[in-house]
Amino acid sequence: MTENGMGEEGVTSGPVHGTWEPRPAARWEDAFLSGNGRHGALVFGDPNDERVIVTHHSLVRPNGSEHARPPELAAELPALQDRLLAGDLTAAEAFTDGRDLQWVQPFHPAFQIRLRRTKPAEPGAYRRHLDFTTGEATTEGASLRSRVFVSRADDVVVQRIDAPDLDISLDHRLPGAPQDLAVGQGAVLTPEGALLTLRARYPGSDRGYTGVTLVVVSGGRTALTPPGLRITGAASVLLLTRVLRHPDRRDAPVTPNGDETTPKADETTPNGLTALTGLIEPSDPSDPDAQAQARALGDLLPADEDPYTGLLARHTAPHRTAYQRVTLDLDADPAERELPGSELLARPDSPALLERLFAAGRHHLLSASGMLPPRLVGLWTGDWNTAWSGAFTTNANLNLQTASAAATALPEVTEAHAALIHRQLDDWAENARAIFGARGVVAPTHTDGESGLTYHFAREYPHQLWTAGADWLLKPLVDHDETRGERDPRTAHALAQVALFYEDFLTRTDPDGHLVVVPSYSPENRPANASWGAVNAAMDLSAARHALLTAAAYHPDQPEQADRWRALADRLPPHRTNADGALAEWATPGLDDTYDHRHLSHLYGVWPLDEITPYDTPDLAAAAHRALELRGSENDSAHGHLHHALVAARLRDGERVAHALRQVLEGDFFHDSLMSAHYPDRDVYNADAAHTLPAVLVEMLVHSTPDRLILLPALPAAYPTGRLRGVRTRFGAELDLTWSPQEAHAVLRPTRSHRVELRTSSGARPLDLVAGEDHVITLRTW
Repeated sequence: MTENGMGEEGVTSGPVHGTWEPRPAARWEDAFLSGNGRHGALVFGDPNDERVIVTHHSLVRPNGSEHARPPELAAELPALQDRLLAGDLTAAEAFTDGRDLQWVQPFHPAFQIRLRRTKPAEPGAYRRHLDFTTGEATTEGASLRSRVFVSRADDVVVQRIDAPDLDISLDHRLPGAPQDLAVGQGAVLTPEGALLTLRARYPGSDRGYTGVTLVVVSGGRTALTPPGLRITGAASVLLLTRVLRHPDRRDAPVTPNGDETTPKADETTPNGLTALTGLIEPSDPSDPDAQAQARALGDLLPADEDPYTGLLARHTAPHRTAYQRVTLDLDADPAERELPGSELLARPDSPALLERLFAAGRHHLLSASGMLPPRLVGLWTGDWNTAWSGAFTTNANLNLQTASAAATALPEVTEAHAALIHRQLDDWAENARAIFGARGVVAPTHTDGESGLTYHFAREYPHQLWTAGADWLLKPLVDHDETRGERDPRTAHALAQVALFYEDFLTRTDPDGHLVVVPSYSPENRPANASWGAVNAAMDLSAARHALLTAAAYHPDQPEQADRWRALADRLPPHRTNADGALAEWATPGLDDTYDHRHLSHLYGVWPLDEITPYDTPDLAAAAHRALELRGSENDSAHGHLHHALVAARLRDGERVAHALRQVLEGDFFHDSLMSAHYPDRDVYNADAAHTLPAVLVEMLVHSTPDRLILLPALPAAYPTGRLRGVRTRFGAELDLTWSPQEAHAVLRPTRSHRVELRTSSGARPLDLVAGEDHVITLRTW
């Protein structure tokens, strides 16, 4: 494997598909990241104290919200609608059951694996490297070599250390860990190797989690030093680690695939924890549960080759296949491509930086997606006090993070996104019933991945009023279906549920006979002259129209119902242009815009929808562009800047895309790990920028709909040449694009025959595509 490419199986020149640093990472925020969509690993430390923080998507701490329900407000809805329609601009503030703001259960780390050298190493050369093609983090220096990855094939954290003398332990003492977290640990020797266990129970709860690590030593001696181990004279040490969340009173042991099983009888251990046999202080090597845990991990080891090499090969096949489907080459300086990430981050104008952030973003997005899509922190945190609970925030952040999934050929991400939605549909139905007295479904703005109920709201954040979330969340699944040319019946069912909600909810009309969305909420903004809950927010109008029309398109076998949904969509009011010539955030006259805000909810019709385009609705597109010009950045959050860039790309404004990118690249938003922060100066660990940036770079080069291809819609002048390989279009073709200051070449490989419209700076023309036949496009760029 070379740092300049993908090795023998992939690209061997061009952008670097990895990153490296010449110094240890003292902060967990700078840790290199690996993950398989279930387990995550943050690799940092120094040659004498190597650390791997282990996370798991299911680890959320009970905080009372696990029992929270949506507010029972349906009976009060008609009165609220009457007041709002009569002009009462503060009426929605009373539409609550009076509860305080309740955060969802916070995401947290499990523990750190610590490997301390018993004989400190002499200072010497040091290097740590993360290979995006495999997700393997390597540390070398001072007679130590450590390699870590999280297996997508076997669902296990794998670490190999080449060092002779080590103390190994599982350590729960991470920043913010509750002082009253009940923890029991154990170490036992088994035929498969030494087994370390750490079992934690949350304060005031019967819930908890267990971590198990099998330590297989080649050569040397292993001595138990409970709760850890001491290794002396070893040739190498292999660690296999898994985490299991215990969801109820009787906790379940780990099975070979990491899932939960039927609990066994409880017993009380000396430290006072109620525990399963073998999971706390398994001091007896014949203990059957300890043996079972060791066997489950030991069974993963290949018998016919070096265990680490075999495990890595099994994992690399699915990870590399997904990662290398799409690549971006901006003809960067080869010398800059070889720089450490920290030095490259100090060169915000370097194309090599964008190349590496594109590659890192796809690696991190893939690695964070599996049983769930990425959280606000992806799959990683080293602190129990994770900002905003480390939740899935669905009114902007989640969809921004996953925005590149369809185009950059990561169905793994879309499948994780779908898993979150489909497991919560019953909760969404409860939201619709309780708050609006309606059939169908309404999505929450925050979820911990377990509950999809709406209970996170307050006066300044009246999320219980928001009805656009289900359409917003289902849009990526629709894009995915368009890309592959098949309609998922689960998506069809969910869309029908959204349409049913609008049938029951859209009952009020204005004097012109248009339906009215009331109450209506534009996350997370308010009119300058009214309270947060209002009437006819632009996002709500766009979402309702899109949901109804899309549900109708997904149900051609139910023509009467589909016609009813189309008719409902046709009765929604148009968008409004305000006195500044801008698309108004609220279509109701008299509601004034508040421009300085991080969210761009009112431009939902531009991105991600194609309701407003420069080609089909030029007047509305001009108004949307004016709204974008007037929009401030408020608190300079990364998601606000990149959301701005995505809208600008749809409106063909390359310089505005470049400006938004500069705000992020020059604002010190990225840690040495190439994971990002929410605010400038690396303030608040957050995955929004890292995961969203690839989508921005694709959108400025290529945009597609089921019937249209737009090439180079918003290319900034700073990137005059380059190559984008493997992008998927929504009309079922794979695309390679090469461009220069003189001309651009695109090769389309369609999987289905279709006529589409080609749009470029010089105009439009039809393309007749034939499945299985390459189609070459050449166009001038000057």
